[in-house]
Amino acid sequence: MIQRIQTIYLLLAAFLSAGLIFLVNLWITMSGDKFFVMDAFNTNNTVLKSMAVLFFASGLLAFITIFLFKNRKLQFVMGRIIILINFILLGILVYFSQNLSGEIKISEKGIGLLIPIVTIVVISLANKAIKKDEELVKSVDRLR
Repeated sequence: MIQRIQTIYLLLAAFLSAGLIFLVNLWITMSGDKFFVMDAFNTNNTVLKSMAVLFFASGLLAFITIFLFKNRKLQFVMGRIIILINFILLGILVYFSQNLSGEIKISEKGIGLLIPIVTIVVISLANKAIKKDEELVKSVDRLR
């Protein structure tokens, strides 16, 4: 049952959380350098390092959730955990985007700040499709 629509949603979420972070920046520093998620491992800030780990955890959990198609309830719960991780990520990113130095000058926030929002939407669509499948299976069991 890997050919279901939620598989596409979960694969897209895994790509967003663990793949797209290498291509788009989160913000631009005062010196003009682009700050990617991988740059967080080079800082001394523990919150930034945990942000990078949460991005990879979100992507990895989304990829693992694809293969839990035999247990739809667990797949649904894993989707909720991924949404929770992305809400935490969103909070960390909003905190750092509000505290970027250089607010007197024009500070540039990158498109990477939107990754958790898009991931939350995609995982919500996947959970909706998983719930629809579960209801379909329950209705077939009632007819027997």
